[in-house]
Amino acid sequence: MSRLEYLARPLVAFDASNKAHRRYYWEFMKYRGWGKCPVRFICTEEHGDNLPSMIQRMMVEYYVNKEFEPVVKEQRSSKLGNIVKKLAAQKTKKTVDKRTKR
Repeated sequence: MSRLEYLARPLVAFDASNKAHRRYYWEFMKYRGWGKCPVRFICTEEHGDNLPSMIQRMMVEYYVNKEFEPVVKEQRSSKLGNIVKKLAAQKTKKTVDKRTKR
């Protein structure tokens, strides 16, 4: 085994939910190179050799999901709240005979 393999930066799959990975991409955009990045990202075959494009697509997908997922959760909870309110309104109040005090 070569000494270069021990000294080389580790290979890592890019994860858009990882804050450190997003920072590395930001540094790449700022400095226009991967020289300051402590890891090497793996580029999948479907993206060819265009690593920045692959990361950009993954970041867009991450932020779109992050922005619009809470809306879906809020809609579900509000629908559930409406259903509970309707069921509560449908219940008829029971009248209880009051006995006179002796």
